[in-house]
Amino acid sequence: MPTDLWTQFDAAPLALTLRVAGVATGLALVLGLALGWVFARTRLPGRGVLEAVCMLPMVLPPTVLGYGILVLMGRRSALGAWLREQFDYTVIFSWHGAVLASALVALPLVLKGAGSAFAQVDRNLEAAARTLRQSRWSTFVRVTLPLAWPGILAGTLLAFARAMGEFGASLMVAGSIPGQTQTASMAIYDAVQAGRDDLALLLALLVSAVSVAILVLSNRYLQRPSPP
Repeated sequence: MPTDLWTQFDAAPLALTLRVAGVATGLALVLGLALGWVFARTRLPGRGVLEAVCMLPMVLPPTVLGYGILVLMGRRSALGAWLREQFDYTVIFSWHGAVLASALVALPLVLKGAGSAFAQVDRNLEAAARTLRQSRWSTFVRVTLPLAWPGILAGTLLAFARAMGEFGASLMVAGSIPGQTQTASMAIYDAVQAGRDDLALLLALLVSAVSVAILVLSNRYLQRPSPP
């Protein structure tokens, strides 16, 4: 690896990767908590079908997911045309498109983690809180969420790592525009295509180091014993 590589290194793709992954994980966390609670505590008609649809991004090819986003929110779609006409806004070829794609692929991990964590919470503790005249929301915030938080956090960390590595769907929706939508995974691909194996190796090592740290933290929370 050339010694002057660090002087030529552009940290913008890594910074954008962290920003996209952070926002996408936040969106996935909000939606995953709500859906995880529904799936763990309710018996709604069609719940199995809804859960399967939410888990689809985990098994679908990224190109299929990216194509679906283009169909729903592309400039030729009804929603995309309305957003462009009313707000002069489009998610296509913007970093927001990468956030949307990453949030969708991260959602199943948050959903599974939250659903399992909520299912393991002792209902007797929640019932005891309600006997103390705590509302359902207060019981959720003060009792359920703290007890389920280790499992939720483990799933969230995995979701962040998955969002960091998103490539296929983001490439279709956001493209690989240097300084605008080019994340680390896209920069690695472009570097290999350009014959810059040294730059690709450096980026791959940096992303791998961050991913290993996230997995170590996630495993620590997954292995934490459940509260009595």
